[in-house]
Amino acid sequence: MKKFALVYYGGTKAEDIKEEDADAIMAAWMAWYKELGDAVVDGGNPFASNGKKVETSGVSNIAVEEWPAKGYTIVQAESIDDAVKFAQSNPMMSEGSDDVQVRVYECLPM
Repeated sequence: MKKFALVYYGGTKAEDIKEEDADAIMAAWMAWYKELGDAVVDGGNPFASNGKKVETSGVSNIAVEEWPAKGYTIVQAESIDDAVKFAQSNPMMSEGSDDVQVRVYECLPM
């Protein structure tokens, strides 16, 4: 089995989620983790929206229009295509927003 990072972009900012919606959102994520079962290596965490970009030329704030990453999950799967299937069933995809993306990257062993 290989490991893959699912990195989330777009959607509703964590800071903008209404308190009355938070429980339903968390329940959807917990159901998704349960559906994936042992494929989930690290359930991950959401990211704060105030990230920093470190480049050889210096350090700057990540602008919202640069699509900052929203969070991650690490899964194990036989192939990237299998990991993509996990990403397609992710709760963020049900938001129905055109700005939601889940990018899938293979984690290479070291």
